[in-house]
Amino acid sequence: MLTQQYPSRLLEQAVGEFSRLPGIGRKTALRLVLHMLRQPADDVERFANTLATMKREVRFCRQCHNISDTDLCSICSDPRRDAATICVVENVQDVMAIENTQQYNGLYHVLGGVISPMDGIGPADLEIDSLVQRVTQADISEVILALSPTMEGDTTNFFIYRKLAPLQDIRVSVIARGISVGGELEYADEVTLGRSILNRTPFGQ
Repeated sequence: MLTQQYPSRLLEQAVGEFSRLPGIGRKTALRLVLHMLRQPADDVERFANTLATMKREVRFCRQCHNISDTDLCSICSDPRRDAATICVVENVQDVMAIENTQQYNGLYHVLGGVISPMDGIGPADLEIDSLVQRVTQADISEVILALSPTMEGDTTNFFIYRKLAPLQDIRVSVIARGISVGGELEYADEVTLGRSILNRTPFGQ
């Protein structure tokens, strides 16, 4: 296999950085870099500054761990939301996917992943303890487990259910299996995902 030859060391370095992005191979990275080279210098600087500012200033909500510009995200701070219901999701993309359905008006809790021993991810690596603490301290009536229907998602669901089981008057439900088994929540269409939220069932049924 021939090694790609670059006419510029700086070009090669830029391609190397772009190819580190998920789903971006070196050919696609080269196209992106060449596109950037054709843009006005001000546009490229604005692009770079936007990324640098995002990395430097973006925060994670102290309550739900969603990405936010402030200490408390816009969802957690919205008085119109149902503060007695928490929807547990794997990542920020899942929050965005559920919000797009416009079928849910409660709060969220972002775990930051799912339990996956093969990947070295255990319960201590996720925001599970903070979820239990949050449910214990706040006036919560229902926790909706909205993790992807994969083996890892089901394992995480069961672990959280066992953690919450001793708490009184807390309903633990799981989204309906309108999502195909093995599928990722963020890729589900809005109608299917919305119906899965509305048709949720008590965990274990």
